[in-house]
Amino acid sequence: MAIIGNIIKGVIGLKDALTAAPNHFENQQNVLKHLLETAKNTQFGKYYSFDQLLTSDDVSKAFSEMVPYFDYDKINSQWWSKLHEGETDVTWPGNPTYFALSSGTTGKTSKRIPVTDDMIEAIRQSGIKQVFALKNFDLPADFFEKEIMMLGSSTDLDERNNHLEGEISGISASNIPSWFRGYYKPGEDIAKIDDWDERVRHIAKRAKDWDIGALSGIPSWIELMLQEVITYHNLNHIHDIWPNLQVYTSGGVAFGPYEKSFHALMGKPVTVIDTYLASEGYIATQIRPETDAMQLNTDNGIYFEFVPFKPEYINQDGSLTDDAPSIGLSEVETNQDYVLIISTVSGAWRYLIGDTIEFTDVERAEIKITGRTKFFLNTVGSQLSVNKMDAAMKVLEKKFDTTIPEYTICAQRGEDGEFYHYWYLGSELVDIDEQTISNALDEALKEANKNYKVARSKALKGVKVKLISTEKFYDWNAQNKKKGGQVKMERVMSEEKFADWETFVNGS
Repeated sequence: MAIIGNIIKGVIGLKDALTAAPNHFENQQNVLKHLLETAKNTQFGKYYSFDQLLTSDDVSKAFSEMVPYFDYDKINSQWWSKLHEGETDVTWPGNPTYFALSSGTTGKTSKRIPVTDDMIEAIRQSGIKQVFALKNFDLPADFFEKEIMMLGSSTDLDERNNHLEGEISGISASNIPSWFRGYYKPGEDIAKIDDWDERVRHIAKRAKDWDIGALSGIPSWIELMLQEVITYHNLNHIHDIWPNLQVYTSGGVAFGPYEKSFHALMGKPVTVIDTYLASEGYIATQIRPETDAMQLNTDNGIYFEFVPFKPEYINQDGSLTDDAPSIGLSEVETNQDYVLIISTVSGAWRYLIGDTIEFTDVERAEIKITGRTKFFLNTVGSQLSVNKMDAAMKVLEKKFDTTIPEYTICAQRGEDGEFYHYWYLGSELVDIDEQTISNALDEALKEANKNYKVARSKALKGVKVKLISTEKFYDWNAQNKKKGGQVKMERVMSEEKFADWETFVNGS
């Protein structure tokens, strides 16, 4: 009998019964005031008169009017760079204990994003919220006695100028509480291995020693790890070695493109729970099984603003125009894409995180990630966002009975001088010619997006598809020293990057 599991499940149920439903609108106003009050004596707080903002009748409006938008390059050059020069109390009191390294999917060099002790605590509280939400998924008591495989970046952080550096998943894993370490796999020794391939080989060798009940990590790298375990032990599927695996906590990217290929590695159904942990903070987590939308963490150190995702508000480099209007949580609507803006306990202020989201339930503050501002393809008016591209991939998967977990696209002129969308799809399709795939993709995009359909009738000449193995995408990331951890593939490439990509694909 799962005695400990029943106790844990009972505690979770009791806490849920005693906790009132959150008021997300009120939470956000309290978070903003706390951020301003805490940071009012920092260099940033003094420069933007936080003490005066706090006396305003409408603090959120005054805040949005006084403080401009910042992307990473802007806030780093004007403010965060001072931290590396030994200055203190810059955008948050004191100095950050950590810096999260993030090249994301578009940057050429690593960003260094401050991670304060207050942010570590905010992430911990959001993680506790996620654990207590497991009650809603009606998991058996013995699940709470199983081990959890967390596959992220290395926890062997680099020491530099009185702080530690690493990817956010490594920073988070290095701060797990002592009581949880008995459940945590692959364990501290393996988690510290910096080389991702070597780390996965050690996981495969040790896999039979563990009773894994849950997985956590970015889908593409979780799949590669599972495939390595299956191959090493000559299994039919992962449940041959981890029969009690019941939950997968996905994060980093939308799970949709990986859904079919992920479940193909399973021997029985697994509950998939979406999360949204970025280098800048723990944004949201799924708390209900009846939806795959995630609830914003409205009371844990992050204040959210939203800019309607419209072409007139987006510069060519993905940044916002100065006059782009922002709204608060109480003003948002469903079925509208928004650019996500955050202010945090790590000293990010009105920060363009680069993601676009839509609300599925405003009262519950539930969202879905719809794409990236830099991955919005608007050549000749096509207005394709990543969620529309993902939807088209699902259509192709169903039509041709295949999996397409990875893809990338570039819009450029062909030899005839006309504009085309050039696609590379990661798939094992071999019996169907690429023109047939191109035609099917074109029709799927026309169905999904009226703006694309209009563009196709005018300046967008057509679609060209090349099929390659999915491994090519992972090899590309490895070549760019970005394998494993928080790494995600570029869905939309610039012409310059696409030229490098095609050279790599054709030459390797």
